[in-house]
Amino acid sequence: MDSSNTTVTSSSGYELLLTAVSLIPMSHYLLGVLFFSLVFLYNFLEFHFLQDLVRGFRGSPVSLTFNSYSEIYEGVASKCRILQGRYLATPWLSSPHFQTVFLNFFGNPPAFSYRRQLFHASDGGTIALDWLTSSDVSEGTSNTNTISKDDKTPLVVVVPGLTSDSDSAYIKHLAFNTAKRGWNVVVSNHRGLGGISVTSDCFYNAGWTEDIREVINHLHVEFPEAPLFAVGTSIGANILVKYLGEDGENVPVAGAAAISSPWDLLIGDRFICRRLLQKFYDRALTVGLQGYAQLHQPRYMRLADWEGIRKSRSIRDFDNYATRLVGKFETVDTYYRRCSSAGYVGSVSVPLLCISALDDPVCTREAIPWDECRANKNIVLATTQHGGHLAFFEGLTASSLWWVKAVNEFLGVLHSSSFVHIQKKTETSGHHSSFESAIDQGPYVNMAGDGRVAAIGSGEIVEDLSELHNKTKDRDEMASDVEKVELLTEAKPSSSSDVRPTETSSLTKCINQLSRYNRRSIWLLAYIAIMTTWPLVGSALLLVFRKKLRNYLPAGLRKK
Repeated sequence: MDSSNTTVTSSSGYELLLTAVSLIPMSHYLLGVLFFSLVFLYNFLEFHFLQDLVRGFRGSPVSLTFNSYSEIYEGVASKCRILQGRYLATPWLSSPHFQTVFLNFFGNPPAFSYRRQLFHASDGGTIALDWLTSSDVSEGTSNTNTISKDDKTPLVVVVPGLTSDSDSAYIKHLAFNTAKRGWNVVVSNHRGLGGISVTSDCFYNAGWTEDIREVINHLHVEFPEAPLFAVGTSIGANILVKYLGEDGENVPVAGAAAISSPWDLLIGDRFICRRLLQKFYDRALTVGLQGYAQLHQPRYMRLADWEGIRKSRSIRDFDNYATRLVGKFETVDTYYRRCSSAGYVGSVSVPLLCISALDDPVCTREAIPWDECRANKNIVLATTQHGGHLAFFEGLTASSLWWVKAVNEFLGVLHSSSFVHIQKKTETSGHHSSFESAIDQGPYVNMAGDGRVAAIGSGEIVEDLSELHNKTKDRDEMASDVEKVELLTEAKPSSSSDVRPTETSSLTKCINQLSRYNRRSIWLLAYIAIMTTWPLVGSALLLVFRKKLRNYLPAGLRKK
């Protein structure tokens, strides 16, 4: 009886609940679904409108990272009003994804026309140089087709991003605003872009610095009186920083800026495959690379795996089937490690402004070399909380890019200061050849439990970059001397009197270096041998000399 009453009560309770649910209007359910959908999308697309609203639409301050003894910061960056101020994104673009997509599909670029010059590289490749001079955008000024050789107007060389050229919206924003302030601009398009065919078997990649090196040297010879500045964007920023680090003091560049650089390609590769939205960018960039390959299909069919290129679904796939094969890299990771610019930051000798957004959906903040930038007195790193990838739209109409104004102000203050870089001719060991094997070189990456990645070294940690450079130099010198000794002993094994003084000095130097490097190791091995064998040796000595020791012990101890 009681059980039947319980059943009736529970069933009637469910009926009452269903009746109450049915009484709620359907519109309320739709509003609830809409609300939770908006909350999900707000977080999924990383909107920050409410944060901006709480701050009163004042934006967030620009964070500057620099060396405490940096003259570049004290004499240049500290005088830049924009870098010392705040950045507020366009309210209706308060998402890094909205900013990035809007830049690529709309961008609000200014309308103007370039003048093209074809530059022929030493290997037979063709590079399109698109010029925009100050007279081209100045109203009421007669346009001239050439720049005189003794012109002292500052010249800015621009290196575009991956699959981008001079017609990209952000490049047009930079070129127009720079020319508007009275400077001349030349966009160095990558090989095969800008409507130019590839005329050699060499293609550009994320670490290919030969083109920008030849272009800058050519411009320096053509216009020796004009101060040269360089601006790199995205992959172009990686190429520019790597070039500046490779050549050190021996660059004719007075100052530079790197915008939204990927820094470490290996970390970037892991990042862009991590989340759903990043995979969308990965796929979009892959389609752009496939379109680039389609323009130059005959050469790619001969030099790479065309079927693999056609079926690529990610940047890594494309690099595996195309970039790795054309550039003669052993693996994709080898290509990423060797072409990353993070390892060259410490060698940059030119005043360099680096700008990155911490919410960049393409180039992760995890790859930014914070410590290396802080250690180099020539570098000022500016980071903003928002901005997306190369976007940084500001104003209600999103008609301008914040980073363009920041770069122009920085280069302008630098040009009028005494801190501009002056080229110093020095002998350099040269940049790494793309055909050199480096499959065992770092940095590698460490995957944390939360999915974050960080670079780790493959050998011992050396905190001082100069110390690492000196150690490498000493090892190289010692290896070269050993090779010389081997050649001498093979050539003249029987007669020591025939050895010339220079060869004898090389032999002596080699022996001294070998003994110096091995002396510490020998003493360390001897110490380890003594400490590890002492228990056994001590026991043996005790057994051998036990009777003799008893004769010297007191009578009381002998009995024991």
